[in-house]
Amino acid sequence: MSYNTIALTYQQRIATITLNRPDKRNAISFELVEEFLRALDEVEASSALVLIVTGAGKAFSGGLDLESLKGLLGRAHEENVRDTQTMARLFRSIYEFPKPTVAAVNGAAIAGGTGLATMCDITVASTEAKFGYTEVRIGFVPAIVSSFLVRQVGEKHARDLLLTGRIFGADEAYRFGLVNEVVEPERLMPRVHEIAGLLLENSPGSLVATKRLIAGFGFEELNRQIAAAVDENARSRTTADFREGITSFLEKRKPVWSGK
Repeated sequence: MSYNTIALTYQQRIATITLNRPDKRNAISFELVEEFLRALDEVEASSALVLIVTGAGKAFSGGLDLESLKGLLGRAHEENVRDTQTMARLFRSIYEFPKPTVAAVNGAAIAGGTGLATMCDITVASTEAKFGYTEVRIGFVPAIVSSFLVRQVGEKHARDLLLTGRIFGADEAYRFGLVNEVVEPERLMPRVHEIAGLLLENSPGSLVATKRLIAGFGFEELNRQIAAAVDENARSRTTADFREGITSFLEKRKPVWSGK
């Protein structure tokens, strides 16, 4: 299977999905989301037992790309719902992937990029990595990711990160529990492969069963939260602040919020 925006490689029993748009800081496009979902299906059906997720070049992912951002203006409600449901499906597919997943965060992971990095079972970050749920800074609502973030770091930290939209480093991400380890850049991939090796020593059936058990603990609650998040995300895209946020970002100026 061929891909344009990602690379899928196999080394023994380890699959690696690499976000492969280094000239665009691995920005998330509609095409990338669809290809990532296809790659997950391919890895699940393969003989690989562990999945690594990383980014090409200096960034992990800088968030939604400009062309996709422009395309959000003027979309019909049904299109907004469909887009949001697709992104929710990607996050949830990574979060509930039956095989162990390890993220190697090699650089900036912003907005949706932070979501992708932290959906994995184990997240290892370079000291050069940066994170941020920056949606509110351009009139978005970080709806989908909020369901997962509250589970991962607790409500108080989630409110801080989602409401301020601030950028934070790998060490702070580690203190929050979003990152399992922080290593020097040259140690990132070797360390991730060491972890993958540890996972490969375990019973594949036990790993799948353990992940299924953990995912099942809050399954119904997550269903309700994501349904509410999809509705809120689609609704927010009809607001004046959403249009102003995108327009000001594309025009490289400070937004003038109306609160509507």
